[in-house]
Amino acid sequence: MKRFAILLAFSLLAGCATTPAVFTDYDPGVNFGQYQTYRWAQRPEGFSPLQTQRLVAAIDAKLRERGWTQSTNAQVTLSGSIVTERRIRVDTWNNAPMWGGWGWGGCCWGPGWGAWGGWNTSTTVRDYTYGTLVLDMFDAQTQRPLWRGIAMGTVPDSPIAQTNAMQSSVDRIFAQFPPTSAEASMP
Repeated sequence: MKRFAILLAFSLLAGCATTPAVFTDYDPGVNFGQYQTYRWAQRPEGFSPLQTQRLVAAIDAKLRERGWTQSTNAQVTLSGSIVTERRIRVDTWNNAPMWGGWGWGGCCWGPGWGAWGGWNTSTTVRDYTYGTLVLDMFDAQTQRPLWRGIAMGTVPDSPIAQTNAMQSSVDRIFAQFPPTSAEASMP
């Protein structure tokens, strides 16, 4: 029974270390092929300055891969933000057999000694940081919103794991960027 509780605890913790959820949205009426330059109007802040620096470098690298360059006289402005919050997760489960164990109270025969209630219960409490990255693109002349990328998930504790999760998020956000005209014609 103790082995089952340990395996369950590890599986719950492993479930918390999931890949960040990523969402993108864009204006289907925009021809992204007309844009080739960008500038940062607002860099994402709200986290470690070193991680912010790495995040901006990762986004810049993805845009360079797509033929975009930074310019003071840019066609697109980027605005990024990071929001983090502390969360608490409480998990409670019964370690007793499926029928609940034996104890005072009875089951179906009235008060007395019988099969009822699980008195071997375990609870784990986990304190963690949840983060959301939002990246918006606007036409620099008209301020028309063009595209949005969002990544949300649990922020790892270690700086190395944070960097890996951040890079994974940026890779996934830009996986289908820029949107093609075939994507724009889909409902």
